[in-house]
Amino acid sequence: MAGSKFDSKSFNPQAFGAYIDRVPQLKTNALLKSGALTGNSQISSLFKNQTGSYYGVIPMYGLIGGEALNYDGETDITATSTKTYERGVVTFGRSKAWTEKDFSQDITGGVSFMSNVAAQVAQYWDEQNQTTLLSVLKGIFSMTGTGNEDFVKAHTYDITEKEGVVGATTLNNAIQQACGANKNIFTMVIMHSAIATGLENMRLVDYGKYTDAQGVQRDLALATWNGRQIIIDDDMPVDDDKYTTYVLGRGAVDYVDLGAKVPYEMSRDPKTAGGLDILYTRQRKCFAPYGISYTKQTQATLSPTNDELATGVNWTLVSDADESFINHKAIPICRIISLAEPKASEAV
Repeated sequence: MAGSKFDSKSFNPQAFGAYIDRVPQLKTNALLKSGALTGNSQISSLFKNQTGSYYGVIPMYGLIGGEALNYDGETDITATSTKTYERGVVTFGRSKAWTEKDFSQDITGGVSFMSNVAAQVAQYWDEQNQTTLLSVLKGIFSMTGTGNEDFVKAHTYDITEKEGVVGATTLNNAIQQACGANKNIFTMVIMHSAIATGLENMRLVDYGKYTDAQGVQRDLALATWNGRQIIIDDDMPVDDDKYTTYVLGRGAVDYVDLGAKVPYEMSRDPKTAGGLDILYTRQRKCFAPYGISYTKQTQATLSPTNDELATGVNWTLVSDADESFINHKAIPICRIISLAEPKASEAV
């Protein structure tokens, strides 16, 4: 009868045609596609040239500096050298498989459910990779110890106990607190739709405009807040009604897709349940935040889990041989923690 189920597939045995609508994908994975991720040839070469390697250390070159000497015909010219920092980077591997039974296709009039699965694989991995990237960001903001706590404190702008909700000065204050005069390295703000709606209600969002052939001016979808591009994604962290908004610069996170020996393969089992197909997928990638080193201090296998990537002791600011840390003001990553709505006592 209509509405019957087999292997969780809906069908009508009397009139079901070879047609099925996929469930719409509501996740935007905007963080992953924001432009904050950039390729890094050093990391790519490191892992591709070391067969089987999952962790490595690459140099991160410091800036020149030192006081200029007096050129007076008497003072000797002495030279100084730049510092070379060491940056640990790690790969993570993930895999997933999906099974579809022959009988599901037979009983639904020829619907290819495995084709439906295959059409969604890319979106699935985007969602998984964004979850992993959010774990990395959680990890670096959980760092402790000398130098690291300076980064976490300066690059976290928590207004939940003061203003509560974001306002006209929030973003500018947050990026100035994080990087001082270097605040212009920030280019984008990635926020939950609840935060974006609050900004729109306060008319703090600017939309790009264009003029059509009839001379009518219209708003573009591209929105900015204090000159930084707004990217809306409801996967941004929400904890106890506290919303995390990430402010990033381009190149905030180095990203390398290292691939797997066999990234996709199909397998057939003719026996189980009368016959079934299995789609296997695998991937290996690397997310490396700029200026921050992965330590693998607590990691059980050759691929860190999301929980391990979210653990603060696995991350530290990059340092040189003298354990001198990079200036955290060079790192284009900060976060704003706020409420979506004013506190009850402050609401009008």
